[in-house]
Amino acid sequence: MEKNKFLDSSIRKIKDFPHKGILFYDITSILQNPAAFTYCIDEMVKLYKDAGLDSVACIEARGFLFAAPFALKMKLPLILIRKKGKLPGETLEKSFTLEYGEDTIQIHKDDVKAGDKVLVIDDLIATGGTVKASLELLNEAGASANDVFCVIGLPFLQYEELLSEYRVKTLINYDSE
Repeated sequence: MEKNKFLDSSIRKIKDFPHKGILFYDITSILQNPAAFTYCIDEMVKLYKDAGLDSVACIEARGFLFAAPFALKMKLPLILIRKKGKLPGETLEKSFTLEYGEDTIQIHKDDVKAGDKVLVIDDLIATGGTVKASLELLNEAGASANDVFCVIGLPFLQYEELLSEYRVKTLINYDSE
């Protein structure tokens, strides 16, 4: 994929954050640039306007920032995928392994309708662990969740292998650190 120069120039790159040797792709710079933020939402709408979506699920917390305006434009309900203990109603949960331990995500049980086609949105996809757990949780709840959208993709971290059975779209990929 050829890099979109406009979007690339709108993403701040921070060396050695959060640890030495890591190059952090900071989407807050997109949010500070209304043209870049609008571009992202408009491109999402172009990609999914005819996808027959029933709802949108977003991963805490930066996924909320892109999913909410997209869902509003598409007139779709929004499902929040949050860390355990953050949702007040009856929840469904999924635990999964990370490089550094384990985590658990939850959704409100009533937010997922059986058979609904759900798009999962996050800001960035790296190893794909949280995204995969989100897809599995939604599918276990009865949805049809097979599509993922992230603004930024880091394919060098091999998320494509982990998510090979799903359709993943990004606006920009970075192929190395």
